[in-house]
Amino acid sequence: MSTVQPIRTGETLDVDRSDARYRSWLKDAVRKVQADANRSADTHLLRFPLPEEWGVDLYLKDESTHPTGSLKHRLARSLFLYGLCNGWIRPGRPVIEASSGSTAVSEAYFAGLVGVPFIAVMPRTTSAEKCRLIEFHGGQCHFVDDSRKIYEESVALAAETGGHYMDQFTYAERATDWRGNNNIAESIFRQLALERFPEPAWIVATAGTGGTSATLARYVHYMQADTRICVADPDNSCFFEGWITGDADVTCDRGSRIEGIGRPRVEPSFVPGAIDRMMKVPDAASVAAVRALEAAIGRKAGGSTGTGLWSALKIVAEMVAEGRRGSVVTLLCDPGDRYLDKYYSDAWLAEQGLDIAPYTTAINSVLETGVWPA
Repeated sequence: MSTVQPIRTGETLDVDRSDARYRSWLKDAVRKVQADANRSADTHLLRFPLPEEWGVDLYLKDESTHPTGSLKHRLARSLFLYGLCNGWIRPGRPVIEASSGSTAVSEAYFAGLVGVPFIAVMPRTTSAEKCRLIEFHGGQCHFVDDSRKIYEESVALAAETGGHYMDQFTYAERATDWRGNNNIAESIFRQLALERFPEPAWIVATAGTGGTSATLARYVHYMQADTRICVADPDNSCFFEGWITGDADVTCDRGSRIEGIGRPRVEPSFVPGAIDRMMKVPDAASVAAVRALEAAIGRKAGGSTGTGLWSALKIVAEMVAEGRRGSVVTLLCDPGDRYLDKYYSDAWLAEQGLDIAPYTTAINSVLETGVWPA
């Protein structure tokens, strides 16, 4: 048994824990993550077709083109750099993450890049395609039956294995450099520079951790832009209620059906004071919107894209009604091929009791007339 030795007055204490082998590994790991950013940091900005005479342009920032196919690639890169530079990620020790899928896919990729094991703690209902992708990148899937238990299960696994619990829900907003460094907000503004409305009137995001909305909002404030930030929240999520009431302790008794967004609690990375507006979007509206997106641009997207697109179309209709010209940006978060058995399956919709017909009619009406249904 070791004992703490008494400190003698006047004695200089000197403990050197530097490790040349670890620092060499760390430098190589950081280089690899930064090299990935050089190769893949930027993504396309797509135009959603609207009548020119409306004077409103709608864009989708296509995050599905990242190497791991989603917006979460940016987050995973930032979290790995944060964990590496803080000395939390160590060679041979697993990285563990609580995730509904897409973050885990991206973190599995970066874990493989730097050569550490990865374990994703996920709800058992996570889509089979996401599980396949996690395993494709070398990760392991650890399932829980109750989605509310993923946090404590991740903490327990980290303690058991000696690994690092990444905890995206706490660190997302602080790991991302919101001042610039080609973050998603800076990229949007740069890509709009030659458009007819280069400073967007609104950017619409969705919240899984809250990190993306925090990055967008902080950047526009820092750049003194007039852009407003709207966050769209799905059913069975607490961000909207927490924002409306100011109560960070609100909870839901079930998980979100829209994978990647919506949480049963208000996550620490959600920064409510930074955003301007929130909308609560029915899940059926989210599904109707992604199907309308495919009809409009020929691309399938995940349900979270539909949540944001529904809200963006509502804002577009408001601008048209008020005669305001400008641009609106929302996010294409990940590809729809991960959800063919869910949002693109009529059988799944029936099983979930979701009727998208009224929302499909509403979207078609907006796209034809520019008027939001009463």
